[in-house]
Amino acid sequence: MMARFAAVLLVPLLAAPAAHAASVTNTDPAAVVLVITESGQRVEVVVDAGASESLCASGCFMTTPDGDRIGLDGGETIDIVKGSAVVK
Repeated sequence: MMARFAAVLLVPLLAAPAAHAASVTNTDPAAVVLVITESGQRVEVVVDAGASESLCASGCFMTTPDGDRIGLDGGETIDIVKGSAVVK
C-alpha cells in the first residue's frame, strides 16, 4: 500500500516538463551578438536578422549589443529592437 502511494506521488513529478527556454527574436536589419553567461560559462550567440533563438533553459544573464545585462529565468520572450532588448 505504501509503495503504491509513493508511486502515485512520484509519477507526476517525473512527468513534469522541463523549464522553457527564453526566446529571443532579432527584429533589427543586421545580425546581433548576444553574450550569454549560464552556469559560469560565457558564450557568444549570433542571432541573424529576423531570426529567433532559444536560450537559457535553466536561467542565465544576457548582455545585449547596447551593453545592457539582463537576468533571465528561462521563460521570457525577448525582441531585439535597435540593439536593445524588449522583454515581454
